[in-house]
Amino acid sequence: MRMLISRFSMTATPMIIVFGLLASGVSAMASQDDRSCSNRTLSGDYGSAADGVLLPAPGVVLQFRGVTIAHFNGTGNVTWVEHTVVGGQPLAPGWTAASGTYTVNPDCTGTALVISPNSPVPLKLFFVVVRQGNEIRAVLDAHAISTVFIKVE
Repeated sequence: MRMLISRFSMTATPMIIVFGLLASGVSAMASQDDRSCSNRTLSGDYGSAADGVLLPAPGVVLQFRGVTIAHFNGTGNVTWVEHTVVGGQPLAPGWTAASGTYTVNPDCTGTALVISPNSPVPLKLFFVVVRQGNEIRAVLDAHAISTVFIKVE
């Protein structure tokens, strides 16, 4: 009888440890999956570089480059300064201020609408928030321009 209990202990103990580890892993994974984003996820200063082409009219393609330092306030407002070069020419000397709003969805996707003196129309950005809000990957709607915002630390 003693030998049977000893064998049971030798078999059951590792299984209990394995099941315990699996259960704690499932619990940790569930809490990661439950994590969601909001406007508060973006808070602070982010630097970015944008690159691509503007498509102002059929058959017209203009090379676009720009750098930005943006401030997301955590409640849906964004301000930034930009320096933009189109077709090899700066749109304005120095830095140009712009401002707008943003919305971050629970699934960490979002949109921003920014008014810039460098653009005749509002800039509509679609983005995803990655790295726990330390990085934003965005594209400008209606043009072939992408940018990555990285939190300034």
